Amino acid sequence: MINKKRIFFIADDDQDDKELFINALQQIDEHFTYITASDGEEALKKLLDITFQLPEIIFLDLNMPKINGKQCLIKIKENKTLQDIPVIMYSTTADKKEMEEINQLGAAFFLQKPNRFDELCNALEKIVNVKWNVVL
Repeated sequence: MINKKRIFFIADDDQDDKELFINALQQIDEHFTYITASDGEEALKKLLDITFQLPEIIFLDLNMPKINGKQCLIKIKENKTLQDIPVIMYSTTADKKEMEEINQLGAAFFLQKPNRFDELCNALEKIVNVKWNVVL
């Protein structure tokens, strides 16, 4: 049986945070593949231009320039090709209203950025092992 390559999309304007996410995902499985963007505008452009295998999960930082994570989420959920891909929104915010709004807009999960690397690894391991697209 051929293993499907696991591709993850990460959009974050903070290069250090983006690299931290990639390092944490590499701790889980070094064979994961990544597509990255530095803001919401670039994220949408790349996601809409993908001509190969779509990402399994899209990770969006809430606070990005040009098009923020919330606006990007709305555009993803409006697109027939992208709308079924689980979107994990993340931020340092602990604002419950913000989290509820993001979930209502279609995010699969809201991840509050952990303070420690091992906590990030644990959280991401749980996220990537969820069967998000289970058909009943």
